[in-house]
Amino acid sequence: MHLEIRKKGKRKVYYLAHSFRDEGKVRKIRRYLGIDLSEKKLRKIRQQAEEAMKGQMEIYKVIRDPFRTVLSSKEVREVENLISRKEIKINHLSEEEWKRFTELFTYSTNAIEGSTVNLSEVKDILERNKWPPKSKEEISETYGVAEAIEYIRKTRDHLSINLMKKLHKITFNNSKSFAGKLRGKGVEVVIADGFGNIVHRGAPQRQVNGLLKELVSWYRKNKTKYHPILIAAVIHNQFENIHPFQDGNGRVGRLILNNILLKHNFPPVNIDFKNRSEYYLALQDYEKRGNIRPTIELILKEYKIFRKNSRKGG
Repeated sequence: MHLEIRKKGKRKVYYLAHSFRDEGKVRKIRRYLGIDLSEKKLRKIRQQAEEAMKGQMEIYKVIRDPFRTVLSSKEVREVENLISRKEIKINHLSEEEWKRFTELFTYSTNAIEGSTVNLSEVKDILERNKWPPKSKEEISETYGVAEAIEYIRKTRDHLSINLMKKLHKITFNNSKSFAGKLRGKGVEVVIADGFGNIVHRGAPQRQVNGLLKELVSWYRKNKTKYHPILIAAVIHNQFENIHPFQDGNGRVGRLILNNILLKHNFPPVNIDFKNRSEYYLALQDYEKRGNIRPTIELILKEYKIFRKNSRKGG
């Protein structure tokens, strides 16, 4: 943001201006501050104007949720331009890359949900069948996630309620009594932060099955209409909003995200444990404002990280 001063006769007119790129074009927004302002008053008004302009810029950054409203051609181009600038390489991972991805994904997706099994221990479990001194549940969920990754590599199912149940069953078969079962009657989900503030409520249990059917139907109607990364992001975020299982929704949701990417010939993506705060903020921005951009940008960021690490061989 920069200050513009224009002469109007003997008087000075002040504006705050900001240039930005939109669809490859440079655009400019300008905000009137006043005429013949003292230095003290200019500082105060400029500070207020900068805050207001930041809020205005946030509106430009929003990519609306296509699940809730049909995107305009301009919005579709914006998504495609955003993704194309990152030059995502569409290819199949080698078996060595799949092994590395499976270990990273298994570690991160479990760690996001509180698992204490570190990356080195994940490698020992999956490669050597060597168990660290961890709980039986954490060990079984390490095997479960890895097995679920192998499953989405082979299945032809893009998205269905049966697939969701199958992935939950594989992941939690030896750790949760309700593995593979949607929330039963009376089982509601409320998630609170460390201060007891409610940050998310799952859909009412009586609506879960209907909402999942609606999600599957939307995917089948729109899977070729929008960019696959946008489609995968929407499905993942909607799944998390519904929260169809009593527990384990995050891990199943991230598996579904990857299943859709794979079915569209995109490489899988790992939401790194180090980026979990960004991941949660993206989910909240989607739930509160219907803004899918943060999720897309996080996926693109994770692609870049994995590609960079792959070049280093670790």
